[in-house]
Amino acid sequence: KEQPSTPEESFLQSIEGAYYSKQFEAIDKSGRVMDVPFMKGVPVHTAWDLGYTDSTAIWFAQFIGTEVHLIDYYEASGVGLDHYVKVLQDKGYIYDQYIFPHDIRVRELGSGKSRLEILEGMGIHSDKTEIAPQLLIEDGIQLVRTMLDKCYFDEEKCEKGIDCLLNYSKKWDDSGGTWRMRPDHNWASHGADAFRYLAVGYQPYNESWDKPIRRNIKGVV
Repeated sequence: KEQPSTPEESFLQSIEGAYYSKQFEAIDKSGRVMDVPFMKGVPVHTAWDLGYTDSTAIWFAQFIGTEVHLIDYYEASGVGLDHYVKVLQDKGYIYDQYIFPHDIRVRELGSGKSRLEILEGMGIHSDKTEIAPQLLIEDGIQLVRTMLDKCYFDEEKCEKGIDCLLNYSKKWDDSGGTWRMRPDHNWASHGADAFRYLAVGYQPYNESWDKPIRRNIKGVV
C-alpha cells in the first residue's frame, strides 16, 4: 500500500482495519489539524520509539489545560543516537519529560551500556526520563483513543506523524480471511508506537483522562 502524500489525502481514504479512524473523523470535523504554535513558557514532552535497524520516531507535545498540543514530529533512520539529541537541541524547546519504551534499558553487547545510559551521557537529563509502562498493546491503543479526543495537531510539522496514526492498522490474515488482533508492522508503526508511549507514559496524568482504564490496566505493567 502506498503512503499518502498529505494529511488531507489520508483523511479522504477509507483505511480498512485502522485503529484510530473514528477519532480522526472527529478530529477532521472539529478542525483540530491546524497551525499549533509552540507556546513559550510551557514545557515540551517527548515520546520516542527507538528502532534498532529501522526508523526512530519522536513526538513533541505540550499539555495545555485539558488539551494536548502536538507541535512537532521527527522521524529518521540509519543514524546514531547523537543525531536525535542534536535534533532536540536545535529545535530550541524547553523539555520537561523524555518518555521511552521499556526496552531502552537493555544493554548492548558491544558497549555494555543501555541506550538510556548512552542518551543520558549525551545530555538527556536522567531526572526527566520516564519509562513507559509495559502494557498490553490493546490497552495502550485504548489510551491513545482516549487521548486523541483532546489532541490538536500542527498540520505542517506533524504531517508525517499524522499519516502514521491514520494508517496504523490491524494485519489482514489472507488464510483466515479476517483481521488479526495484532497491529501490522509497517512504515506507520514507529510513529504510532511513539504516540502510544506518550499516552501511556505521560506523568502526571491529566485529571480528565479516563481514570477507570488507567486503574484497570495498571496491574498489567
